[in-house]
Amino acid sequence: MLGRIRTLVLWILALLFVFITLNSNEPYLVRLRGPGHAALFVVGFAAPLLLLLNGRWRRGIGGRMLTLVWCIPLIALTATQFMFAWRTCETFRTPPEVVRALGRHFVVGYTGMDEAAALARQGLIAGVYVTHHNVRGRTEAQLRADLARLQAERRNAGFPPLLVSADQEGGTVAHLSPTLPNMPGLATLADLPATRREHDAFEMGRAQGQVLAAAGITFNLAPVVDLRPRWKRNRLDFHTLIGRRAISNDPAVVGDIALGYVRGLEASGVHAAVKHFPGLGRVEADTHHFSAQLETPADVLDQSDWRPFRQVLANSHAAMMVGHVMVDAIDPERPASHSKAVLDGLIRGRWNYQGVIITDDLVMGAIYGRDLCKAVVEALNGGADLLLVAYDGTQFHRAFACAKQAFAQGRIDMDALRRSDDRLTRWMAGDNGSLAANASVTPAQSPTGGRKID
Repeated sequence: MLGRIRTLVLWILALLFVFITLNSNEPYLVRLRGPGHAALFVVGFAAPLLLLLNGRWRRGIGGRMLTLVWCIPLIALTATQFMFAWRTCETFRTPPEVVRALGRHFVVGYTGMDEAAALARQGLIAGVYVTHHNVRGRTEAQLRADLARLQAERRNAGFPPLLVSADQEGGTVAHLSPTLPNMPGLATLADLPATRREHDAFEMGRAQGQVLAAAGITFNLAPVVDLRPRWKRNRLDFHTLIGRRAISNDPAVVGDIALGYVRGLEASGVHAAVKHFPGLGRVEADTHHFSAQLETPADVLDQSDWRPFRQVLANSHAAMMVGHVMVDAIDPERPASHSKAVLDGLIRGRWNYQGVIITDDLVMGAIYGRDLCKAVVEALNGGADLLLVAYDGTQFHRAFACAKQAFAQGRIDMDALRRSDDRLTRWMAGDNGSLAANASVTPAQSPTGGRKID
């Protein structure tokens, strides 16, 4: 009986190791990389050897099958690492004309400085995303030196400066802290009188912008303008945690505070991105892991959830981050981040927003668990300007391969890319294609002397 239990355990472990090694480069196993891969290699080599030495091969067909299955992890790990190395090599062998067409449209997380520098130097990316693992155990001066090196590589190669982005919202989400100081969440301003909240948000944004700019961060993926959800606890929300991050459930309060904060960042020379359109306040599923539907009618969203987005976009140079929620009233088959009906039809068309659109991280279950290549191509063709590959930056090589293949097959809309290039150029120069000209927007004087939507 003990022998059967031991054999069963060996089979379970063998199948588990087969699964892990076959998927060793997938984002959900990112924590296994480096030492984890080395450990997998050792186990994959040692396990079948020990089984042979233990005489398993001589114990009939069951023993032979078990030994052969334990040989698979080493083969699988070798194959996946070879494929990763090959895909990376292919990225760096991209012809210059393809680099010029596609490279300006990706913002990428990184682990190693050398690879980030190589991507920057060859113009394969528009920017980098800085987060926990880039600053852990490092000082502000070291971070500043790292980013200065990347910018120098970029400058010496004759390319425009890199966008250096981060999620430094304040409060719950502050991915550069404690290396950089954290500030309270913007929700702490929600109970202030209307005459004060935008002013105080401006001062908060300006102070944070100065800290970010001093470190070399040029693009803060904030503020969150999703309305606060009605529920206090959502068991399907593991990582979004929008209830903690949202400013308020009142669109006017959210709009005033977000606009003040964005203007404060801009006064310090830092770009902002309002997020996560079409809004997560009514969505229960966490798009980090699951597909999500927004079933609310568009006219209801237009008068509530979407008001803060339009208010900030109409009165600032903010970019717009589009998330991976499906808007049933507009396109029930695709997440908003790569839906032409949402990006081009609603945002560019009906709203007349000609500023910069960045997708939420493509390494999220709502996208990566479906069809990454389809998402990349449709986002570029649909009107997105920047594609974010943040959590696992190595997946950039997979996303870029998708774009390259579509480019070679003539499936990339070159007119859409040219319009996107124009938008990026204007945005970097400080002109963001405001919504103010749209007749559906009614501006009024804001407390800081600008204009806002009523």
